[in-house]
Amino acid sequence: MRLVNQIAEADVKSMDSMLGAHPPTISVADGTSSELPAGRLRRVTQYIQENLQRELRLAELSALVHMSPYHFARLFKRSTGVPPHKFLVRRRIDEARALLEARTVPIAEISRLVGFRTPSHFTTTFRRITGMTPSAYRSSGADAAGR
Repeated sequence: MRLVNQIAEADVKSMDSMLGAHPPTISVADGTSSELPAGRLRRVTQYIQENLQRELRLAELSALVHMSPYHFARLFKRSTGVPPHKFLVRRRIDEARALLEARTVPIAEISRLVGFRTPSHFTTTFRRITGMTPSAYRSSGADAAGR
């Protein structure tokens, strides 16, 4: 019986030393190095910029880089710090800011040009992100330009 215990203890020590020599593999889920490759990220962000006026779906964006929507969304967020939808909305608002500063296009038209279905949705989203309505933003830009 004692010999059996010694063999069992030796097996445990042997297994411990093997595990110590070969730590468990780090999974992709811990996020240590899983990001969207730069070329794929560039392709998606350029596509978003060129198609702001269209309704863009996650499946469409993920198909551009030949990934499943879930995997793409996870890697996109790791690469940019924001989910794809939030990135898209911010790009739309950035474009709207530029158009508002130019003062040549009516606000309702700007909302359509940057991909919002209704001017009211555009106004609500713009206010949530910038802290002011599109018309107030346009007016403040005119004040700053006139100074």
